[in-house]
Amino acid sequence: MFPYASDAPDTVAPAAAPPGWWREAVIYQVYPRSFADGNGDGMGDLPGIRSRLPYLKELGVDALWLNPFYASPQADAGYDVADHRAVEPVLGTLADAEELIRYAHELGMRVIVDLVPNHSSDQHEWFRRAREEGPGSPYRDRYHFRPGKGASGELPPNDWTSVFGGPAWTRTENPDGTPGDWYLHLFAPEQPDFDWEHPAVRHEFRSILRFWLDRGIDGFRVDVAQGLIKAEGLPDIGRTDQRRMLGTEATPIWDQDGVHEIYRSWRRILDTYPGERIAVAEAWAPTAERTALYVRPDELHQTFNFALMGASWDAEEIRQVVDTSLEAVRTVGASATWVLSNHDTCRHATRFAGPQPEGQRHRAGDRTLGLRRARAATLLMLALPGSAYLYQGEELGLPEVTDLPDEARQDPAFARSGETDGFRDGCRVPMPWTVAGPSHGFGTGGSWLPQPEGWGMLSVEAQMSDPDSTLELYRAALALRRRHPGLGAGDTVQWDDAPDGVLAFRRPGFVCTTNTADRALTIPLPGRPLLSNSPIEDVEGPPGAAFALPAHTTVWWTA
Repeated sequence: MFPYASDAPDTVAPAAAPPGWWREAVIYQVYPRSFADGNGDGMGDLPGIRSRLPYLKELGVDALWLNPFYASPQADAGYDVADHRAVEPVLGTLADAEELIRYAHELGMRVIVDLVPNHSSDQHEWFRRAREEGPGSPYRDRYHFRPGKGASGELPPNDWTSVFGGPAWTRTENPDGTPGDWYLHLFAPEQPDFDWEHPAVRHEFRSILRFWLDRGIDGFRVDVAQGLIKAEGLPDIGRTDQRRMLGTEATPIWDQDGVHEIYRSWRRILDTYPGERIAVAEAWAPTAERTALYVRPDELHQTFNFALMGASWDAEEIRQVVDTSLEAVRTVGASATWVLSNHDTCRHATRFAGPQPEGQRHRAGDRTLGLRRARAATLLMLALPGSAYLYQGEELGLPEVTDLPDEARQDPAFARSGETDGFRDGCRVPMPWTVAGPSHGFGTGGSWLPQPEGWGMLSVEAQMSDPDSTLELYRAALALRRRHPGLGAGDTVQWDDAPDGVLAFRRPGFVCTTNTADRALTIPLPGRPLLSNSPIEDVEGPPGAAFALPAHTTVWWTA
């Protein structure tokens, strides 16, 4: 049997990579609240992350991306930032952040941090002064304050709705107690949107960039990058189902052309720092071509590509996603990005376990099938040209926690939707590090979200050195990706003819084959096997001989 070749011999070393470390990097997303708790208070923190950096080094990633750790009331898990230059005390101190960056660099890894420019916390100094000072305050011009409609201004200024449910406007109260103007928040009411037409907003974020670049940060992940500029006049949309339109259709809310001027100014700052500092856009746009505009040579370096994450386990659909994605970034000279899970979506080990209802509670599905497909999908993703983003815990095959008690949920969309949406907590349950012990090694004081029964059997400790484990599969894949010239680099794939349900593509000296069907399918033998997500028979025979590719299996081959 040939489960996978963690002991495969070294291949020819790749040629020196062109400028741009990010172009084929593997970047590991760390959700600080849920990765490791350094002080035993039940909440993950920066010291906890620092203590686990050797694990990430051994896993084989090139960089880590940290979700927000800034000063915040935590109305939306840190995406409501009160001060981008301060660290939330529950998560550590500025000195802790600087030490984490230093140690990651010492281990040869880069650090990317979240930047949240679309909105602030309602506890941000600017917004507090805007509310306290009332109409006429210059701070109101830095947000979207508007009078309401109706005889006495009792109706919102337009028909926009919040991504988290309900209206995108909240009415204020004047200092004298009378009803006041409304302010815009595309997310929670505690997250008022900045008005990026105001020079002070632009100056502030250029300053924030320099603040963290001066502390050695290697890059930024730009939250809601498509949302900073709104259409002039804030016109009505005329539809009520706007929550399903996040970046998928042209609207006056998202993806306005004015955002690109902002990112050009940021690129000029990044280029003044040594070491190839980067910015990565979380940009939801209606088409791949619109998304590619964010990564033109004078703008940002990468943009997240959510198309693969949204694809079903279907060979034809995945092939179309790959072709469209590669062509879009190739037109602007950028590199592709690939991701299967993150902190806002159902984990792919559960997503592939069976159909998941949209906007409803996730289902556990067939866990065995879901994990097998997830492992195959990961090998497929890691074989594609470009960079790959991994979400913490996926290397353990963690499933979505679908049965969290309602009283434990903290996603703000859960309450605002009347408990019919807002189920992101299921992918944010703290990491299991050990089989037993308090919170399975996450920390000594429990965990802020309850870990399910049996979580310890998925832990790092349980999987380490088990050749059949998902953790060891990831380690083997990342080690091979570093050594093999046909993995990661470049911007094209060459597709081979294959039966329906099978994807087969070539790169220099390398072939990847993926069977998405429920049964084994016969393909021509591409070469010598390197790695597989599930057991395959020892392969013998000349190239082109018949080979039975098992169901829901990806195999890497040397060609």
